[in-house]
Amino acid sequence: MTEISHGVPAGRVGVVRDTAGPARAGFLAKARDLLTRSPIGTVGGLILLAWCMLALLAPWVAPYPPNKIDPALIADPYPSAAHWLGVDHLGRDILSRLIWGARTVLTVAPTAVLGAVVLGVFLGLLSGYRGGIVDAVIMRIGDTLLAFPKIILYLIIIAKFGASAFNIIAVITLSSAPIVARIVRGVTLDIKNRDYVAAARMRGESALFIMFVEILPNARGPLIVDFFLRLGYTTIAIGVLGFLGVGLPPPDPDWGGMVKEAYGMIFVWPHMTIIPALAISSLVIGANFLATGIREASLDG
Repeated sequence: MTEISHGVPAGRVGVVRDTAGPARAGFLAKARDLLTRSPIGTVGGLILLAWCMLALLAPWVAPYPPNKIDPALIADPYPSAAHWLGVDHLGRDILSRLIWGARTVLTVAPTAVLGAVVLGVFLGLLSGYRGGIVDAVIMRIGDTLLAFPKIILYLIIIAKFGASAFNIIAVITLSSAPIVARIVRGVTLDIKNRDYVAAARMRGESALFIMFVEILPNARGPLIVDFFLRLGYTTIAIGVLGFLGVGLPPPDPDWGGMVKEAYGMIFVWPHMTIIPALAISSLVIGANFLATGIREASLDG
């Protein structure tokens, strides 16, 4: 703690406290307590953390280049000391492709979900706070987007612009934002007539200030839970698109694409299909466990 005298009467000392350190410590303590209250949340967080670390360290922990083809290995593709998870039908190391595929999934999926949250929060706040014709127009547009399955929307976009990570992000953002908007709209309708919001209006605060400072923090809990649930759904969607052959373009590894490539050999070399399918499942389970843990901890707190 630093004591500084600035223009105070003689004999008195103005005390300036450094609150940044305690604030950071308090945030970390809350995050730790949030997870330790719920064992299932801790498990989910550890699963996601493990995949994130593998994705981040992919250039150093992957034993082989992900697209390195070795035809000599195809005769015996099963797991071995040199290739812990075996190789695929082209002789590429499955473990290396899984690790690099994690980097792809954990870049595309969170970006798409974050885009949906940002767009959905803005539309939901605007719809719930303004009401009237604004609310009706935003909700009807959202209903129209929700009427189209993600696959149909993506096929429309891919037919026009081609397959790419950007197009997957755009589709998931457009198809998920209306759901996020409904969550935020519900919270806004519940809060906008409360006393502290009325006091902000009387102070002359702008509509943007009221929406983002007075109302939005009250939607933080449901949005965090929805983010991790939607991360799991998005991982499944990316896997489905890859399995259908309209996902991320080859040769870069994509878990759904890995399942598709080996699907025809599932009864001959089942590990080629089962291992990437388990990777997708583990990431989805981790995201759902963490969302459940956050919800349980929030209810207990």
